[in-house]
Amino acid sequence: MSNRQKPSEQKKQHGPSLFTCFASHTARASGHPLTFVAAVLVIVGWAACGPVFAFSDTWQLIINTSTTIVTFLMVFLIQNTQNRDSTAMHLKLDEIIRALDGAHNTLMNLEDLEDKDLQAIQNRYKALAAKAQDALEDEDLAAAAEHIEQLAEAKPAGAKNGGSARGKKRAERGRKRG
Repeated sequence: MSNRQKPSEQKKQHGPSLFTCFASHTARASGHPLTFVAAVLVIVGWAACGPVFAFSDTWQLIINTSTTIVTFLMVFLIQNTQNRDSTAMHLKLDEIIRALDGAHNTLMNLEDLEDKDLQAIQNRYKALAAKAQDALEDEDLAAAAEHIEQLAEAKPAGAKNGGSARGKKRAERGRKRG
């Protein structure tokens, strides 16, 4: 048997797209201190040319047009970079939630919920945290510990099966033994 695979069976390994590479490099370069210095030098050079061109409308139009074009293009590049960073962050947080014992898998992909659903979950956690804080302020450590435990066990509204995968396996093993 040959180790070679048919072209249709070979995994396609794609690198980042041309736009992704361009956006990443441009975003990185635009945040570099030398880029700021270059921008300042362009502005100083433009201002120094003012007397030569008698501060004409054309002289003003050059800087206005240039900055408008650069700003317009940078908005899209920055948005692309933020979208990718946000997606990567959500994936990393989802992996942490999935891997932690006691974490509720139902909290993964909260970014896909409607605003009212997010607000309801947030209100529930705020209420639990406020109860624990009130108990701590009253120096009722037992009640505070109870409220903190409730916070740790809190299940988001509408969640059917919270908990981590490992926690579920542990509970299942415990039921089999008992």
